[in-house]
Amino acid sequence: MDCHEARTHLIDRRRGTLEPASRTALDSHLAGCEACRHEDAADARLSEILETRLPRRHAPVSLRRSLEARWDPPKATRASRLVRSLGTMAAGAALSAIVLIAWRSRTTDDPMLTEAVNDHLRVLYSEHPVEVQSGGIHQVKPWFEGRLDFAPAVAFAGDDDFPLQGGSVAYFLDRKAATFIFKRRLHLITLFVFRAEGMPWSAVATVPVGDRRGTLESSRGFHALLWRAGDLGYALVSDADPTDLETLAGRVAGGS
Repeated sequence: MDCHEARTHLIDRRRGTLEPASRTALDSHLAGCEACRHEDAADARLSEILETRLPRRHAPVSLRRSLEARWDPPKATRASRLVRSLGTMAAGAALSAIVLIAWRSRTTDDPMLTEAVNDHLRVLYSEHPVEVQSGGIHQVKPWFEGRLDFAPAVAFAGDDDFPLQGGSVAYFLDRKAATFIFKRRLHLITLFVFRAEGMPWSAVATVPVGDRRGTLESSRGFHALLWRAGDLGYALVSDADPTDLETLAGRVAGGS
């Protein structure tokens, strides 16, 4: 079992829904793969944070009464209510299945988009998202020496439009990544820089990024712009306007 396959099974493993053979193979992989163990722990923490910190909003009383009136009118017979209830349950089950299939298909078909958004969420909810405070790019970049097996090529030092907040080390799929955190008004933007070789890059890249091209996609309310330059890959992620990501990507790529 490789890292990509292992990570598609992490949620099922925590839920206890994996087949015994798959569970054994996954446990064996995790025992020998530090990156996937880190990913498993981070995803578990992310799930916990999202469940405990996201607000749970109750439906308005008027909406509940309206639904009750539609589902259980006074003149409805017991049989009709039963048929309607079964129909509602079937429709709900079908909708849940469609959503689950679509989500899994998206996750499987575009692992880099999924990883980029997950890593951005970890930054947003981390108690210490910045390991080195920004005193400028020439202070942040040297901090990565000895912490990564490559030198992140990022010449953009930040400006009034995109001030650089600092940096940290993260994982992007199966490898370490340098994380640079920028700000755009009230929005945080994370830039992940990692080794590009062996990544499942999209065959279609249409968004101009300096003299290169990248892919711009959206998932769960966030936008991710990914591109590669030589041996390095780049991923910009935020809920800021996509045009802001394109502008920042152009500045970053100008020096990469």
